[in-house]
Amino acid sequence: MRIVIAEDDPLLREGLALLLRAEGLDVVAKAGTPDEALDALDAHKPDVAILDVRMPPTHTDEGIRAAVEARRRRPDLAVLVLSAYVEQTFATELLTGGVGGLGYLLKERVGRVEEFLDALHRVAVGGTAIDPEVVAQLFTRSHQDTRLERLSPREWDVLALMAEGLGNSAIAERLVVTDGAVHKHIRSIFAKLDLSPTDRVDRRVAAVLHYLEDARRVR
Repeated sequence: MRIVIAEDDPLLREGLALLLRAEGLDVVAKAGTPDEALDALDAHKPDVAILDVRMPPTHTDEGIRAAVEARRRRPDLAVLVLSAYVEQTFATELLTGGVGGLGYLLKERVGRVEEFLDALHRVAVGGTAIDPEVVAQLFTRSHQDTRLERLSPREWDVLALMAEGLGNSAIAERLVVTDGAVHKHIRSIFAKLDLSPTDRVDRRVAAVLHYLEDARRVR
């Protein structure tokens, strides 16, 4: 796995590089600004870009803007965004622009090395990885799409864990239910959100994007 890291804090940037290289991953470039990041992505054609949300010059949304631009240039690029805080508007702006290979984690998750690496690998193979805290805050704002109101409390729980990027077995383990029960809940979610088996997009990702887009409208 070839990775470009874009983080303006040199300590975190170097720490991430050391961590990833210790895991046998190839950090091909490191950047401290959005422009440097985009130049590195163009030059090295990595598999994954890890970008901080707040970067110079204004330390507001430069990292998200760079991530969106990077995906515009290379739709197949996997992007994992790191943020010190839950940036709801920025999260949904990035995540509603694609259907896979995207992640949004709080920086504190990096310290939980196993969880961070699991999220990185999921994103690299086209999955999603959304921080549980981001999911929780987005769900509190998701009330406008009447289809979402059709979901039962347990189906909301399942959808939240789908948003984090968990597979059926992991969801079953987290909720202490059977794989069969999770499969049944997911089928019900698809039906209530009017997601047809013939849809060309991944229905799991589409279900998550429903409430992400709704959360952005409320915001």
